[in-house]
Amino acid sequence: MFFTMLAALTLSATSHPDSLVDAARHRTVPIEIQLPEKQERCSLQQRCKVAFISSGYGIPHDKYQFMVRTLTQHGFMTVSIAHELEQDPDLSPVPPFLATRAENWQRGAQTLAFVRDTLSPSFEAYDFDHLWLLGHSNGGDISAWYANATPTFVEAVVTIDSRRVLLPRNKDIRVLSIRGSDFPADDNVLYTDSERLSYPVCVMQIPNARHNDMSDFGPEWLTNKMTSAITSFLENQSCK
Repeated sequence: MFFTMLAALTLSATSHPDSLVDAARHRTVPIEIQLPEKQERCSLQQRCKVAFISSGYGIPHDKYQFMVRTLTQHGFMTVSIAHELEQDPDLSPVPPFLATRAENWQRGAQTLAFVRDTLSPSFEAYDFDHLWLLGHSNGGDISAWYANATPTFVEAVVTIDSRRVLLPRNKDIRVLSIRGSDFPADDNVLYTDSERLSYPVCVMQIPNARHNDMSDFGPEWLTNKMTSAITSFLENQSCK
């Protein structure tokens, strides 16, 4: 027992794993952990927030540093998660996507649950019971799927041009969806006017933003726009 506790303390204090092994599913999940800039403020008495970042399909999980920087500056621990491995089937190109891609989103939600269950005992100064889920494209769909299926552990969801899975309709979950300009979302993914008034949600479109540019690979003006939108949401500013 002593050695287990010592290993957990050592993990949180001195090292960050770059992958986690899910033995039950025979999966090695690549991750990247960043602690908040002022991590000394995190304690058992005042736990710091945790954000899971899920990448877009085909984009490396560590190419959303604009999100990581914004979140760690605001006191978050971030965990960037890779969802697609070489042995996984390709994302289906055949509609209806809610049926043909469900396996991918369910698998991704299982991965989010696994990461939460695995890391939380080793990072006791961080709050894994009120997660922030951020994701681009398919990673946003995975985040929405998890939030809809397991709302108990989710405080907020931020999607970057997710297009397939319905965004949460839950008065206890804040939602920001940043929209690109070149592809529409599927029917009912976004909110009606009445739903925007009923739930704590914000939908913001960025003019001239291409879906495939909404990562670190995109132009600086675009990452700056997304950073500004996420910062406003973190600071509880009004939705514009």
